[in-house]
Amino acid sequence: MITSLALAVLLAAAPAKPAAKAASRPPAVKVGPVKASSAAPAEANPRKLKPGATGKICLECHADFQEKLDRKFVHTPVRAQQCTDCHSPHAASHGKMLSEEPSRICASCHGDVQPTQARSTHPPVAKSNCVACHDPHGSSAKNNLVKEGRELCAGCHKELVARTVAAKVKHRPVEQGGCTTCHQPHGSATAGKLLEREVPDLCARCHKVDQPIFAKQHGGYPVGKARCTSCHDPHGSDARGMLYDQVHAPVANGMCARCHDAPQTVVATVSGGKPVFKTRQQGSALCAGCHSEKVNAMMAQGRVHRPLVEGQGCLTCHNPHATTQRKLVKANLVAVCGTCHADTIGRQQRSPTPHAPVRDGDCGKCHDPHGGSAALMLRKADPIELCGTCHDWQKHSTHPVGAKYKDPRNPNLTLQCLSCHRAHGTEYKHLMPYAATTDLCTKCHEKFKR
Repeated sequence: MITSLALAVLLAAAPAKPAAKAASRPPAVKVGPVKASSAAPAEANPRKLKPGATGKICLECHADFQEKLDRKFVHTPVRAQQCTDCHSPHAASHGKMLSEEPSRICASCHGDVQPTQARSTHPPVAKSNCVACHDPHGSSAKNNLVKEGRELCAGCHKELVARTVAAKVKHRPVEQGGCTTCHQPHGSATAGKLLEREVPDLCARCHKVDQPIFAKQHGGYPVGKARCTSCHDPHGSDARGMLYDQVHAPVANGMCARCHDAPQTVVATVSGGKPVFKTRQQGSALCAGCHSEKVNAMMAQGRVHRPLVEGQGCLTCHNPHATTQRKLVKANLVAVCGTCHADTIGRQQRSPTPHAPVRDGDCGKCHDPHGGSAALMLRKADPIELCGTCHDWQKHSTHPVGAKYKDPRNPNLTLQCLSCHRAHGTEYKHLMPYAATTDLCTKCHEKFKR
């Protein structure tokens, strides 16, 4: 009879059985570049899912997803039916059962789409909103874009694309190649506005700027290294030579020497070799050569807009060659005025009740951009009268306003529209300085405070 001690000895001396063969598991699908690492390789199936459970089993419930699998372009993980590359199969802290923030998921495979030191970045990329342009599952458009080419860009740049399509004088690269002929869709390391190269180097890819005909077309001025977009609209135009739609008369008539010295006097700068096109006069004095009556009237005002008497004068706000805006203003007034008055524009953009003139870039509705006799260069000295050009204040409110009504908060002031509203907006509704109407009213009617 074998004792328990003898049995233990026999078992210890017996040779060990070979280990059971490990269960086979499906190979992991690698998507995108794999970075070298000294750490141990990640487990291929960290959730211990059954074969096929990473994707095929998902289609048992998401049968309508088959339509995306049949599209012309299908995202690599989707084609491999590796749903768990992006989604968590059990629970998630992110929408759509995503395993991480969408931007981190995309960057795990596509981390190199954005230049490391970009000079300009596409806003959807800056906001990590990849799905604004790409369908993460499948698409009929190349690169999984949600729409084809220019139609996609029109989603955000509707006005620009519409103007480009309607232009009488088309820019051939835009017509044939679309926006990405000149722009990088994610970001540019070399130029602003997502351009592949800076202007004029970008334009020189197609236009032979060193040819005699080019100089002749520009009045003999060496514009080959000048900024082409100061005169020409790169997206298309209704004007001859693809100039911007609003063209300064001397430019339209080829009379560059009306403002500039003769071509022979142009001297190239040392840095970059860009030419300096010297003007016959400086600042507003140059414009006074043709617009003397207008300039003299502006300077005679009691209050003159500072840019007129400092720096570049009229050229602070106006483009002397051509532009898309009326009266040769450089850009929409939201951008032009915002150059100096960024706080005012920013306040308006945060306002839940936008004031239409500021929102629409029509600052000249209330202010004279050159000067005036009224405070703040207002079009009318009396704010009530000024506001009344758009608002029938007598029907708007029965609250007394006017010269005979003193402001209880300050006897030196009279009650008027600006006593209760802020013309450039506030963080509250109806341009009011307080969240609740009662908070405003009780500043004067203190006996009604509760």
